[in-house]
Amino acid sequence: MTIRSVLRPWLRSLQSRTPDARALNLNLNLKLVDLHHGEHLKPEYLKINPQHTVPTLVDDGFAIWESRAILTYLVNKYAKGSSLYPEEPKARALVDQRLYFDIGTLYQRFADYFYPQVFGGAPADKDKAAKIEESLKLLDTFLEGQKYVTGSNLTIADLSLIASVSSFEASDIDFKKYPNVKRWYETVKSTAPGYQEANEKGLEAFKGLVNSIAQK
Repeated sequence: MTIRSVLRPWLRSLQSRTPDARALNLNLNLKLVDLHHGEHLKPEYLKINPQHTVPTLVDDGFAIWESRAILTYLVNKYAKGSSLYPEEPKARALVDQRLYFDIGTLYQRFADYFYPQVFGGAPADKDKAAKIEESLKLLDTFLEGQKYVTGSNLTIADLSLIASVSSFEASDIDFKKYPNVKRWYETVKSTAPGYQEANEKGLEAFKGLVNSIAQK
């Protein structure tokens, strides 16, 4: 079995969201793609992923991209029946909803607000910041009375969301003022297998990148 995950070297995009691979006892052959020098636009990369996005996973010749699609694929293939992605329809639907909330609302609003500031020199937009706060209030509501984002078990929705929420640490968004989000954040950091290697190191690198750009 060959699993190759091609990751973003400078913009975390979820650190590539690989904590689930550790949870499944999978060893990924990680390859960095230098976006600054256009490695993602080279013919060999476009052959794998014509959309030239990162991360991309190649497993025995099968290529899949978008980190949340990668998460679901890995569990479906290598840990069918795992509580990380439950098979019971209602439980799975809830995990899927949280994944879609992450990509379509929470992370998307963060990206719309923060990345133009960091990479384009744009001023902070108060309206966009308010949208992020709205998203965090929703996440706080989802977590009311629950250990994890869909209930009592860690799922890939937590692994996806923790990567997004941790990115906020590089910004001026204070997500820890939301008590349920803060509690959940510390819980996932201490319980997700391989969290430090899969996410924490990249977070520090992302913070370093943001600081270096801000000092120019």
